[in-house]
Amino acid sequence: MTTRRWQLAHKCHLDLGEKAIVVGILNVTPDSFSDGGLFITPDQAVAQAHRMVEEGAAVVDIGGESTRPGASPVTLEEEQARILPVIAALASSGEALISVDTYREETARLAVAAGAHIVNDVWGLQREPGIARVAAETGAGLVIMHTGRGRQKLPDVIADQFLFLKASLEVARRSGVADDHIVLDAGFGFAKETAEENLDLMARFSELKELGFPLMAGTSRKRFIGTVTGREAGARAAGTVATSVILRLKGADLFRVHDVAINVDALAVADAMLAREKPGR
Repeated sequence: MTTRRWQLAHKCHLDLGEKAIVVGILNVTPDSFSDGGLFITPDQAVAQAHRMVEEGAAVVDIGGESTRPGASPVTLEEEQARILPVIAALASSGEALISVDTYREETARLAVAAGAHIVNDVWGLQREPGIARVAAETGAGLVIMHTGRGRQKLPDVIADQFLFLKASLEVARRSGVADDHIVLDAGFGFAKETAEENLDLMARFSELKELGFPLMAGTSRKRFIGTVTGREAGARAAGTVATSVILRLKGADLFRVHDVAINVDALAVADAMLAREKPGR
């Protein structure tokens, strides 16, 4: 695989391609679908961040509002009160790169000021486009996620990815975000209502490489894994690992997961196999 440097805030970077990068999910929320309420205080959240880093996470992705279907929205003030102390504490330790999971321009700006390196927008810059200006002005890495929420999707799963993500990339470029700051996320589970739609997206995931950007996969504990395995959300680690390996073989660079250690090990095996497949061996 070709190595590409992802430029991040605070003069940091990640090299993507040769090795899968694991991003640990840290939900500082009472109502997230599988871990709501477990890490709601700053001390609990920081302790979990430390555990994920020890298990091999290169990035910790911190969010203060649940994105599960039907979740109650939180105010700007509540979101910031939940996540900013955690970001500041983790940044002071310097042990991990920090991503903020938000679609709000103001929260993103404050999070980067507090020490976050990456802004992860689940609305793909199409809810608060000003979030792209934050990335451009601060030099933050930017994860642009596909979603089908709030609009009519195209029937072809990949055609809809291209339609949405190309519009998002245009927002980023108009705001001055350089290409080497951008990662794309296919948005598994976000208005992909059936297991079949998510499995089709997995099967055709390599087609997204035509967009020309590094790719993130976020399948962790998602409902479609439960449909396939019959497992409840907290028991979907093995199913998640299977999707991580499949998506690594199809070209994903980063993997956003709840269960860090098991995904790190599985992806190390996938990387070792990919290395053996290099031309000339």
